[in-house]
Amino acid sequence: MSRTLRGRTLRRSLGAAGLSGLVAAGLLLSIGTAEAATLFSANFESGAGGWSKSGGTWSVVSDGTQVLQQSDTANVRARQFAGDTSWTNYSVQARVKATAFRSTSGVVALTARAAGATKMYRLSLTGGNRVQLETMNGSAVTVLGGLSQTISPNTFYTLKLTVSGSTISGSVNGTSVGSATDSTVAAGRIGLLTEYAAGRFDDIVVDDGVSTPTSPSPSISVSPSPSTSVPPSSNALYVAPGGTDGAAGTIAAPTTLTSAIGRITAGGTIYLRGGTYAYASTVTIPPGNNGSSGALKTIAAYNGEKPVLNFSAQAEDPANRGLAVNGNYWKIYGVTVERAGDNGIFVGGSNNILERTITRHNRDTGLQLSRILSTTPSSQWPANNLILSAESHDNADSDGEDADGFAAKLTVGPGNVFRYAVAHHNIDDGWDLYTKTDTGPIGVVTIEDSLAYNNGTLSDGSQAGNGDRNGFKLGGENIGVNHVVKRTVAYRNGKHGFTYNNNPGSMTISSNLSIDNTERNFNFDAGTSVFRSNTSCRGGSGTNDRIIGNTDATNQFWSGSNGSRCASYSGALGWSFAADGRLALTLGGRAVTL
Repeated sequence: MSRTLRGRTLRRSLGAAGLSGLVAAGLLLSIGTAEAATLFSANFESGAGGWSKSGGTWSVVSDGTQVLQQSDTANVRARQFAGDTSWTNYSVQARVKATAFRSTSGVVALTARAAGATKMYRLSLTGGNRVQLETMNGSAVTVLGGLSQTISPNTFYTLKLTVSGSTISGSVNGTSVGSATDSTVAAGRIGLLTEYAAGRFDDIVVDDGVSTPTSPSPSISVSPSPSTSVPPSSNALYVAPGGTDGAAGTIAAPTTLTSAIGRITAGGTIYLRGGTYAYASTVTIPPGNNGSSGALKTIAAYNGEKPVLNFSAQAEDPANRGLAVNGNYWKIYGVTVERAGDNGIFVGGSNNILERTITRHNRDTGLQLSRILSTTPSSQWPANNLILSAESHDNADSDGEDADGFAAKLTVGPGNVFRYAVAHHNIDDGWDLYTKTDTGPIGVVTIEDSLAYNNGTLSDGSQAGNGDRNGFKLGGENIGVNHVVKRTVAYRNGKHGFTYNNNPGSMTISSNLSIDNTERNFNFDAGTSVFRSNTSCRGGSGTNDRIIGNTDATNQFWSGSNGSRCASYSGALGWSFAADGRLALTLGGRAVTL
């Protein structure tokens, strides 16, 4: 099979044995965002069982993968329903393609809380080149929000519709279509709907709206798809390399980033124009400068441009960070931070999203979460932050001992998540979750759908003698913390792929792949961690994996030879970010998108 496999498609192929039948060349991991809280999923590879039809001409057809198609544009209304009529608060996501509209009033929609054939919430692709969030009640359709969007008959759009209490919200390709308060429908099934249109549907996933075990978590809807960089009509400030503090912050009169941080209001966006911004001191979002759960403050690259915050004027010093995010409810999108004297991006606040950031050539860890000050109480340690579709590489301190790709260590609270992230060619570890006796345990960290490779060696081939060189280092100093690591890849790191690093806790280590790491692919010398559906492969000889904990036959660890899952491994790995924000990997000539 030569087609690119999508994350939510891969999950179904695993069956009860998890990675049973995996070959490393295909990287057939259970990749995606589906959690234990997944309520329903469908991809139509085995047909359309479990759906109930109401009108239309429906069939399963091939469109890269198997998809469900409604082909009759003459139908006033065609529907397919699935799920439980008692469902109340949940999110439903699907890839949706409108292949033809009979008129501009045609609709191809994803629906939620379908309490009847004509009573539901809809997120609709329309023949008028709009995406609309709607309430349908009998013959009445009320528009709750909308977004202009060219609807191509050759393009799948990722629609996500969330219903939580009386709050109804939707997004297309990660861009908000709107959020509104409406109490028309309290509970109901999901659905696929067309009106005077033909369309195709695939990769439907319903979850309970909680993607990670956080308490509390940001009350926002997060997708791995790219965020919009189209400026809103108001509540925006514009920043450019030549901007000035006192400027108005318009496109014609851009201001500076430090000035904009102090001026932007909750729900507003600071747009960074492309180019290099040279700084000699830390750019700080101070404590108390906060957005809110429903109105983040955002710093985003403008219209696909590439802003680079360059701190090469700083000396190597723990005080010389690049961008310090010490406020709460901020989103940083599409920004590169390089050559800081310490961390490239430091996160001391909570409920933040850092998406599509690049941290490179910094003189400590590229992106690190830790407390702001030594006096910060544990109740205020950074919590519920999401690092999404980020890359961190070639970070190196002078002694080669401390600069990781990503770190949530020493002093972090609960609920921090890394998803669709890549750490490579950092002088120390890809990920570091280190704990120390004097500060005690940190909160549980989740790492999922991510990749660590070639850590311990920089891109130019240079090394330093003191780095640990692990892909995923999960502890320290015999302090037990029950981290979650799933659907990740560790490849050719300079020491271990995955290591407990003196964490005797009960971690969840599931559906991970580890290949050709210099010492062990998996190294767990103590604890009661639970191992399920993990795979270890080598292109030649190597040290046997060491596993202490709860393991079963779904795992394939290295003990002197490869198992059947590694039969086609060739040692070739390449990666990039796919258009929708997920990781695209090529291993042994086979492609997979995480």
